[in-house]
Amino acid sequence: MDFCLFKRLEEKTPLIHCITNYVTVNDCANILLACKASPIMADDEQEVEDITSICTGLTINIGTLNSRTIDSMMKAGKKARSLGHTVLLDPVGAGASALRTETAVKLMDEIDFTVIRGNISEVKTLALGSGKTRGVDANDLDKVTDENLESVASWAKELSKRTGAVIAITGAIDIAADGDRAIAVRNGCSMMGMITGSGCMLSAFMEAAVAAMPEERLWAVTQALCAMGVAGELAYDRMKAMNAGNSTFRNLLIDEIFNMTDEKLEKGARYEII
Repeated sequence: MDFCLFKRLEEKTPLIHCITNYVTVNDCANILLACKASPIMADDEQEVEDITSICTGLTINIGTLNSRTIDSMMKAGKKARSLGHTVLLDPVGAGASALRTETAVKLMDEIDFTVIRGNISEVKTLALGSGKTRGVDANDLDKVTDENLESVASWAKELSKRTGAVIAITGAIDIAADGDRAIAVRNGCSMMGMITGSGCMLSAFMEAAVAAMPEERLWAVTQALCAMGVAGELAYDRMKAMNAGNSTFRNLLIDEIFNMTDEKLEKGARYEII
């Protein structure tokens, strides 16, 4: 498979509408700029349809969910799909509260998402209609390991068949799946869990990847997973050399996406078809 993500992003410079987590909205905007896409953040119900109409793709992130934005998410998602735009759902914390779970399931039921990305507990909640997370983190009992890798890949493929979306499950081992294939990605480092927003940034970046490569959705998602993981590894090495900490790591992570090339990505990517 050809590593071409950053070439496609530079060629297409997709404009991505983000209805996202206000804790990490600035980082999401910066990661999009770093990968040569463009961000626009709008969540008022009166303008979301107009804004998403001028964009290439849409990210819906329920990280700081509130009743005001639920209708905005629904309107923007339906408008984007009616225009043939790619749309990603990040069901942050699904399973932690009834509101989050019900909203995530309703969004999935009413919008034909291109990609659904979350940790394994969040994605299992969507698959089952109920579940349990540890706040916005995966339940320890759910973690993907070498022992359960094939079974997780199997139900991810089934969920993809049911929803029509590429399923991206992120953790120590990432899984990307469509209805026919599943790919495991082994890039990344534990420091990525020590900053707020690594998952939100990944979702925004992943939506840009799919918007730039809509005809190769699974491969676009896989490249985004690999790229974020490689960037994390490189950022961690630089952080340690500087004797710095997690705040510096966040900035270095964005820098590494800014400086990423397809050649660097291909050299560092660790993935396998399951």
